[in-house]
Amino acid sequence: MPNGSTCIILFAHGARDARWSQTLIDLRQRVAQRRPDADVRLAYLEFQPPALDEVLLDAVAAGRGSIDLVPVFWASGGHVANDLPPLLAAFRARHPQVSLQLLPVLSEMPGLLDLVADVAAGATRTVSGATTGDAIDTTAAPPGNAGKERP
Repeated sequence: MPNGSTCIILFAHGARDARWSQTLIDLRQRVAQRRPDADVRLAYLEFQPPALDEVLLDAVAAGRGSIDLVPVFWASGGHVANDLPPLLAAFRARHPQVSLQLLPVLSEMPGLLDLVADVAAGATRTVSGATTGDAIDTTAAPPGNAGKERP
């Protein structure tokens, strides 16, 4: 674990199917590679551990004086707008010495909408009036789950 005092928490909804979190695990690894000075952790709102309050308390116990919370939600819906603020307020009340910064949801991060638009626009293209492209086979099993039944 890094020696720095900064913690980055990637906060997502959570799911009953543990396979759902694999992309978040991959994201955590990529963030950690880019920020070797930071303690990068995952936390979930519901359905799977660890819960956000548990991860926040663990970060404090590990001596992290600065926490950046990244909501890995596409938009600021009910969970981010309604469920998250009371959790953060309770934490801040108990740990006023910790700098806690809430980053924007994904769709509000600078450049991300343009990146997604570029990828989406490049995924299909019109050739002589017919649409072609690199379509995703939605009937195939997720990567790493060949031969397994889809959930």
